[in-house]
Amino acid sequence: MLNKKTVEDIDVSGKRVFVRCDFNVPIKDGVITSEKRIVGALPTIRYLLDHGAKVILASHMGKPHAILTEGFGLNKKEKAKIEELPESERAAATAEILKKAAVEDKKKFTLKPVADKLNEYLGGKVTFAEDIIGPDAKAKVAALKPGEAVLLENIRFDARETKNDPEFAKELASYADIYVNDAFGTAHRAHASTAGIAAYLPAVCGYLIQKEIEVMGKALENPVRPFVAILGGAKVSDKIGVINNLLEKVDTLIIGGGMAYTFTKALGYSIGTSICELDKLDLAKEIMAKAKEKGVKFLLPVDNRAGDAYDENCNFKIVDSDNIPDNYMGLDIGPKTEKLFADAIKGAGTVIWNGPMGVSEWENFASGTRAIAKAVAESGAISIIGGGDSVAAVEKLGYADKMTHISTGGGASLEFLEGKELPGIACLNNK
Repeated sequence: MLNKKTVEDIDVSGKRVFVRCDFNVPIKDGVITSEKRIVGALPTIRYLLDHGAKVILASHMGKPHAILTEGFGLNKKEKAKIEELPESERAAATAEILKKAAVEDKKKFTLKPVADKLNEYLGGKVTFAEDIIGPDAKAKVAALKPGEAVLLENIRFDARETKNDPEFAKELASYADIYVNDAFGTAHRAHASTAGIAAYLPAVCGYLIQKEIEVMGKALENPVRPFVAILGGAKVSDKIGVINNLLEKVDTLIIGGGMAYTFTKALGYSIGTSICELDKLDLAKEIMAKAKEKGVKFLLPVDNRAGDAYDENCNFKIVDSDNIPDNYMGLDIGPKTEKLFADAIKGAGTVIWNGPMGVSEWENFASGTRAIAKAVAESGAISIIGGGDSVAAVEKLGYADKMTHISTGGGASLEFLEGKELPGIACLNNK
């Protein structure tokens, strides 16, 4: 998976190059509120433009209806809502939702603001196509000159994208001579623009994906030791594969967040009303036994900030992990645990961190996540941060420049850490 050709391994001069980017940026009232993903794509785009390529950019934005597909349907949430209605009302309600979606999705999920922002960075070299394989896109692609780019409309406006439809992938490929994937955030999805298109074109990676697979790949295959992994988040079931893979590689595994309470319960302790996957207690025991067998230091919280309700403003107190009161739930790690975890991180050679230590979006329960961010930043280790909440904490606290690598893909980075083959990378040509 790691030895892939890059944009520098192929002649792009005068060639039409189709680039899959991740421009799934937050937008409020038509204004982009974070340009991070756009900025992250610029090195690859600039390289191609500077080397005389004709660049076709594609990306998704959110989870829109497939409004450019004839007869597009409802999403899962809408279907559930319709099914709650009397049968006599369903047809009219469905028609109303679809009519509204055709108008509102175009406004909410269009990539036009991204095209405008790209032009600010690239000096007006990017045009915007109002469709994907329609007349506007075809005309603008045909008109491209070396050193120019066109951004296609939201690729998920066509239902065939997420279905990895071969004909759709072939139509996208017809625009270009070369395919470049630089969207690590979608590399775990086998969609037409992330994997299918590579069946028809020479396929290489851009700088973003190159960095992801080099940094994370090296950390997993040849880490500087001690190797410490920190996992948070709500559920053990979300990270079983990651835990099992890391137990084969790390020296210390730190577990925080909601999933820690499943392990605490498995040890026979009272966890009050804390989140717990009762059907995963045996699995938790197996994981802890495996850690012991492998000689991996397995750390769980020893104290917690526990609240009397799942509410930002609930009453809360510091309690030991082995005795959370019946009417309280753990919502963050406690101060003793912060020190325990920080001491384990101190002196590490490599640190991977994915997932918060508590309900970090609430100020009263953000202390644990902040403490971990500080410890990782001060460790001097090769540090890799993945997962939205972990990344947000690092950036909010001003530690981003002290981290070796901040992954651009939440789900993709998890699957990479799990050792899975990512379709959007597997399809690229080997060196």
